[in-house]
Amino acid sequence: MKFGIIKERKNPPDRRVVFSPQKLQEFQQQFPEASIVVESSNIRVFSDDAYAKAGFEITEDLSDCDVLIGVKEVPIASLLPNKKYFFFSHTIKKQPYNRDLLKAMLEKNITLYDHEVITDPKGNRLIGFGRYAGLVGAYNGFRALGIKEHTFSLPKAESLADLPALIDQLNAIELPAIKILLTGSGKVARGAKEILDAMHIKSVSISEYLTASFNEPVYCKIDVLDYNKRIDGQVLTNSDFYNNPSAYVSNFMRFAKVTDYFIAGHFFGDGSPYLFTREDAKNEHFNIRLVADISCDIDGPVASTLRASTIAEPIYGYDPETSEEVAYTSPGSITVMAVDNLPCELPKDASDGFGDLFLTHVIPAFFNGDKDGILARAAMTNEQQLTPRYEYLQGYVNGEE
Repeated sequence: MKFGIIKERKNPPDRRVVFSPQKLQEFQQQFPEASIVVESSNIRVFSDDAYAKAGFEITEDLSDCDVLIGVKEVPIASLLPNKKYFFFSHTIKKQPYNRDLLKAMLEKNITLYDHEVITDPKGNRLIGFGRYAGLVGAYNGFRALGIKEHTFSLPKAESLADLPALIDQLNAIELPAIKILLTGSGKVARGAKEILDAMHIKSVSISEYLTASFNEPVYCKIDVLDYNKRIDGQVLTNSDFYNNPSAYVSNFMRFAKVTDYFIAGHFFGDGSPYLFTREDAKNEHFNIRLVADISCDIDGPVASTLRASTIAEPIYGYDPETSEEVAYTSPGSITVMAVDNLPCELPKDASDGFGDLFLTHVIPAFFNGDKDGILARAAMTNEQQLTPRYEYLQGYVNGEE
């Protein structure tokens, strides 16, 4: 079986890759029967020369490969027919901007394995860049704080070599005695927590966070049942919330009253209560003045996130009185960092981490008969049809919805 590492062609350019040269060597050592080539690229964080020195052929032609592995969507014109592809297709939620891409893959008899749906039998995602989104998102929030308050200056994450360099920059600044709130329990939130802990910021309990004052920066990490409550007053489990979100209302305001910097690292499910609404933000007791919205659900559970921001222009302002975007320097505005491709700013570390997960969970499936069903669950298309798990996308493909 021949594997090809493809060049990223989506704009803006993405420097990440699924396998670093070192991780690709590990792939070859573990599965010597595999043939592996690398498509030439002047974009990715690891140079062609680095792959060549690691022993891999650099090529412009992947037409003889069986499996093609990338990160972001492949432009329709670049899709090779009758191949197996891995990339983030951004189609499982019926995203309108990629309908034609999914339709083209069906027409070209491409088997699509979407990174987002590589899961274990219980449906838990096995690979992704979530940790790196959390790491960079928290960093960008602190950078925004320095810009907003004119207290310290941090370089853009994309200009730094790696995660240790990023942490070194953070440990060189002095923070005021602020309260930092972090939502979530997954990889994104854990990545953000890594940053807070690396800065030696004190973690406090919910009770302390809500009632006490501190002469140093502190943070509190909360989960869904901390900022939502059942309408009938029962206290049940997270599973009840996930299964019956309409039975809950937001209890976030108690945190908003005492929070200075909010890091949104949660997953937001359909039907769940919004954390805070536009009306909530107008409340005289609403204290949040900086939001790093890593989850970046537009015009949704975090009212101040009106749009995604960009690596080039990562912050904007939200006026709680008018519910409109303003300059982040505007008096009374909430500063918003809502970059939606954060791992791109830490491409080396993100690629190393992703490749480790991909080699552990995915590649063995090609050589063990897919005994754990990894490939079967992740295949969205096969033989010019949607697979049964993804037949719900047929109307979307047809342009009916």
